Amino acid sequence: MSSTLTVAVYPCLMALVAGVDSSTQSVKIVIRDANSGELIREGRAPHPDGTEVNPEAWWSAFNVAVSTVGGLDDVAAISVGGQQHGMVTIDELGKPVRNALLWNDTRSATAADALNAEIGGGQAMADACGSALVAAFTASKVRWLADHEPENAARVAAIALPHDWLSWQMQGGGNFEKLFTDRSDASGTGYFDSVTSTYRRDLLARAIRSDREIHLPRISDPALFAGETTTGIPIAPGAGDNAAAAFGVQATLGDVVVSLGTSGTAFAVSNTPTRDGSGSVAGFADVTGNFLPLVCTLNAARILDAARNILGVNFETLSQLALAAPAGANGLTMLPYFEGERTPNRPDAHGVLNGMNLKNSNPQCIARAMIEGMLGGLVDAVDSLSALGVSVNRIILVGGAAKNQAVGEIASALFGREILIPPAGEYVANGAARQAAWALLGEQPQWDLGEVSTVVSTPTPHVMDLYRELKDATVAW
Repeated sequence: MSSTLTVAVYPCLMALVAGVDSSTQSVKIVIRDANSGELIREGRAPHPDGTEVNPEAWWSAFNVAVSTVGGLDDVAAISVGGQQHGMVTIDELGKPVRNALLWNDTRSATAADALNAEIGGGQAMADACGSALVAAFTASKVRWLADHEPENAARVAAIALPHDWLSWQMQGGGNFEKLFTDRSDASGTGYFDSVTSTYRRDLLARAIRSDREIHLPRISDPALFAGETTTGIPIAPGAGDNAAAAFGVQATLGDVVVSLGTSGTAFAVSNTPTRDGSGSVAGFADVTGNFLPLVCTLNAARILDAARNILGVNFETLSQLALAAPAGANGLTMLPYFEGERTPNRPDAHGVLNGMNLKNSNPQCIARAMIEGMLGGLVDAVDSLSALGVSVNRIILVGGAAKNQAVGEIASALFGREILIPPAGEYVANGAARQAAWALLGEQPQWDLGEVSTVVSTPTPHVMDLYRELKDATVAW
């Protein structure tokens, strides 16, 4: 079956916009027609591995990607979507104080717990900034810096996020007044209230253990340009990667996007904020002025990589193996905590493959169990959104792993509902490009996303029962 998302084209001369996705693994650039969304060309360049990276490497990679995309001379506007939370500390000369700590660096887990406790607990922190802190949040990393590298903390003159840093470098850097961000990315810092769209400088001061002035990027109107490159290209405010993806896939109120990238995320477009003191649901903002309650798991598409490596097969064969096994893999269940976990908050956890017997000790059941395990946490994520009153009307599955046939079919079975899968694409970069087009055209363009596949499978609730039983049993492991 197939369906199409909204199509609308504004008739006028072609104007090109660039959208940038500065992700954990690489930088991607798409050049699209501002009116129709037609892809004109694209390019990319890799980022260094690791959970801490010199921000200068992102700027270098961006320039390589600009070269591979054929330059930006014909582009009328540009915008950046970027990995959330990463702490970019800048000294008074405009240089990085140290390597940026990325969202998936879990050394700040204890700092997150301490900050929550100092405010009065997770619910008090969620009431203050929309989210109880976990290791990923910028504020947690700032506290880690203050406690473990006080000399570096004392040198911090400004703090930015990865997307802020890149937009700043496009302007030539140097002047802190040129630093800007948007409310979607700021809402992942742990020192910003997305309801009032203001920084909570008291929370930042507590995190860095100092009340001295720290420059933060100004919050820009999403529909207006916030700066321009050194070559004169207007720069739109940009967004956090998940907000950009939601905007790129043109999600509307009631849509839940489940994204299978390096991390797994489930986020919904909502017109009301959430304030979850348990830390399961982060109370983020979206690009447009709405809210984007989100649940994040650390381990998603990388589980498919692990399964492929364990079984010595390619992704197509992995899919075939998984679909050849029965739902529940004959009792074999996996917790995918290969690099710790964020939701539930278990930064020191490890993966578990449980229930092995002679009936399931085969490639088919192992493949099935690993895909079911990867998706199990995201089913719980959507249930967490529903429990907070977030409307769940449609589930849209995106990310590289969504292309795998077994992933779509098993996802529909575990979620117990129809799954929509748009054509494969760089939806974070596309969302950034669409935001640039919004600022350029003065209204949000509705682009043709092409044919959207739908997948409907027989529900398999018993698989989630086994998954949750194992998750609960391993709390103390």
